[in-house]
Amino acid sequence: MMLTTFALTLTALVLFYLAVSVKVVRQGYQYTIERFGRFTEVAKPGLNFYPAFFYAVGRKINMMEQVVDIPGQEIITKDNAMVSVDGVVFFQVLDAAKAAYEVSELYVAIMQLATTNLRTVMGSMDLDETLSKRDEINARLLSVVDHATNAWGIKITRVELKDIRPPADIVNAMGRQMKAEREKRALILESEGLRASEILKAEGAKQSQILEAEGRREAAFRDAEAREREAEAEAKATQMVSDAISAGNPQALNYFIAQKYTEAVSQFATSPNAKTILFPVEATQLIGTLGGIGALAKEALGSDGTPTPTPPAPRRGPFGQSQG
Repeated sequence: MMLTTFALTLTALVLFYLAVSVKVVRQGYQYTIERFGRFTEVAKPGLNFYPAFFYAVGRKINMMEQVVDIPGQEIITKDNAMVSVDGVVFFQVLDAAKAAYEVSELYVAIMQLATTNLRTVMGSMDLDETLSKRDEINARLLSVVDHATNAWGIKITRVELKDIRPPADIVNAMGRQMKAEREKRALILESEGLRASEILKAEGAKQSQILEAEGRREAAFRDAEAREREAEAEAKATQMVSDAISAGNPQALNYFIAQKYTEAVSQFATSPNAKTILFPVEATQLIGTLGGIGALAKEALGSDGTPTPTPPAPRRGPFGQSQG
């Protein structure tokens, strides 16, 4: 009975010792292993065996990306403006041993380091720069804080400013400035629109005058060409009449005279101010002339070619009486 009890007790102690010696590390964490209080190695995620009473777990380090809030604080800018700023810092532990033994209170250290560097960076900038260059501030903070925490075995992945709040009076002044700037741009755009409109109108008038001048030039060219052709036709007709007269046909001369006489009479008839037409010659002269035209027409139609003599026009005396 005593041997059985001893064996069972020994077995229980061995099982308890084995259970205590087995270390299960969860995914996303790493444990530092110490032997008699001295760091020896880092236990990876999974099942690990370290003899109890000789080895113990020192620190449980979170290896996932983590975030630390930067509390809101008042910062004086380069131009002596007071602004309230808060932000966040994202970091990840790359070396569990350094994060456990190179710094005390890792989260507090990161927060204090980010806060002091935030004051330094924003204190060297004007108010307008702090409001408009947020990306530049984030990049400068990231570079400075990451370089300072490199010895702690961590990597600063991002630094973001959540909010920048200037004083109320500065906000009101900025609102008035923005309104004045927008009104200025509106006036400039309106004046530029009016100038463009006047330029377009002037260009349109210029093009209209150019086209009108070109039209007048073309019309004058056409008129001159028409007069030239008319003169050529008249010269040709005169030459034909002269040739006919030279050939012994006096009726051609009558045709030419009758044509000019008819044109002169037609101009009198078409005058808007003419109510009564007074012919300067007797109607017999016009009739005789028309007779010459008829003779020419007969010759053109193929008659015997014997011209009919035109009776001479009676002469008028000084008092309008016929003579002869």
